[in-house]
Amino acid sequence: MTAFETRPWLSAYAEGVPADIAEVTQTLTEMMAASVAEHGDRAALEFFGAATTYRELGDRIDRAAEGLRRLGVAAGDRVAIVLPNCPQHVIAFYAALRLGAIVVEHNPLYTPRELRHQFEDHGARFAIAWDKVVDTLAEFPSDLRLERIVSVDITRALPRSKRMLLRLPIARARASRAQLTEKPSAKDITPWRDLVAHRRLSARVPGPGLDDTALLQYTSGTTGSPKGAVLTHRNLRANAMQGRAWVPGLVEGEETFYGVLPLFHAYGMTLCLTFAMSIGAKLVLFPKFDVGLLADAAKKSPPTFLPAVPPIYDQLARAAARGTMDLSRVRFAISGAMSLPVATVAQWEDATGGLLVEGYGMTESSPVALGNPIGPSRRPGTVGVPFPSTEIRLVDPDDPTVDRGAGDEGELLLRGPQVFSGYWQRPAETADALLPGGWLRTGDIATVAPDGFVTIVDRLKEIIITGGFNVSPTEVEDTLQAHPDVAAAAVVAAPRESGGEEVVAAVVLRDGAELDVEGLRDFCRTRLAAYKVPRRIVAVDDLPRSLIGKVLRRQVREQLLRD
Repeated sequence: MTAFETRPWLSAYAEGVPADIAEVTQTLTEMMAASVAEHGDRAALEFFGAATTYRELGDRIDRAAEGLRRLGVAAGDRVAIVLPNCPQHVIAFYAALRLGAIVVEHNPLYTPRELRHQFEDHGARFAIAWDKVVDTLAEFPSDLRLERIVSVDITRALPRSKRMLLRLPIARARASRAQLTEKPSAKDITPWRDLVAHRRLSARVPGPGLDDTALLQYTSGTTGSPKGAVLTHRNLRANAMQGRAWVPGLVEGEETFYGVLPLFHAYGMTLCLTFAMSIGAKLVLFPKFDVGLLADAAKKSPPTFLPAVPPIYDQLARAAARGTMDLSRVRFAISGAMSLPVATVAQWEDATGGLLVEGYGMTESSPVALGNPIGPSRRPGTVGVPFPSTEIRLVDPDDPTVDRGAGDEGELLLRGPQVFSGYWQRPAETADALLPGGWLRTGDIATVAPDGFVTIVDRLKEIIITGGFNVSPTEVEDTLQAHPDVAAAAVVAAPRESGGEEVVAAVVLRDGAELDVEGLRDFCRTRLAAYKVPRRIVAVDDLPRSLIGKVLRRQVREQLLRD
């Protein structure tokens, strides 16, 4: 028997939370259909004041599904979505799933180089994209399979009176013709309005099965470059059910969720695209985080449930303290993607009167696996206890067959219905991440108290978590080393006072070169998304290396922090 088979954490569960969820019987498409049938007249989405009821949402999903079917989308096809938060994103997600297709989510602010890497990996023939990035996709060369693009003008989802108010940041970097040396192939481009102009999809068209792949979610995982985590309908539906079970005070059909987290991120996808929709909540969508936008929306539709990250809670709590935003209706706030400072919890709960609790997960677990109880047993400073139907082990990181017990440090392993089936076309990486018996290696070093509360103390993996996003140090190092002035680079994480981390780089310059921090940052911006660009760059004479020449990032980080 392993140290935690008795599940000592069950005694800390909030009243009404079950030890296990029921058997998963619905795909995501069946889940959405049930919400449409039960909550038809209730608002499902709100975007800058424009509301969409569940019945209208269901109708638009079916029309978009028919439009995709006519374009040639069939079961098993990958459909890339490259959109900010908007109603079309929700519709596209469920329309593709309805046909049994596989959704592949993308950050719309990625550079052309980053997008191309992912398209080369998943090989999607179809994309539904923000009109601001359609040109980038259309320039992809013919060695990529992309053939058809649906172009989305998200301002069409706004009330007419507000269409000129929406201003979104967009990465200015664009791949030059020199970067794409192959001759671009012609792509068929269809406006979104034409896609949804068809009749509704016939009910006779078969939908997906529980164990069919629903989503490829790109992540840097525990090591290495970004790769697609394969998540099934069963995985994602189970995680939504676990979330519902974890918050027994929610009232189906009456909650208002704020969609501040990007839907293309695993955290926003589960908390907003699946969990919120599964309970008939109103999902208020924001294409970017802006305190003023949230304050305006709260006047009409005050939030009751807010999933976010610590920096967002800091800003909103300060706004509430100034009296510029009313957060008094927020009963539940869930923080994830980075460590939550205890001071932020106190500041938030003083401002709102509601609860702020921290959870833990990773893309490979759909993503949520642990959480602090919603109630007096919560323990700030920890990531809580395992979700219903979730097991944990603590093992020797060098030999995961050796278990460790309460009070020891060890690598955290997870097992449950939300754990993924592997990485897309990466059998070696899958074997590294998934151990016999379905145990997922998290790459995080943790301690577990006798009552089951888990504290993350370190990471085996060197992934940097900044703003809730994973950054692969190798990817940033390769970019820096492509600059003619840089001979070598090491990229590490430095802690932020507000929680989370920032990207910091140490570079060894070539003979005769001088450090030009802004020049290097500008160079990175042409190749990397903004959140991956180092906040600080310092020049060093040399980098510490192992006997085989590997850069010792831990020593680099320690030196930078000392300096």
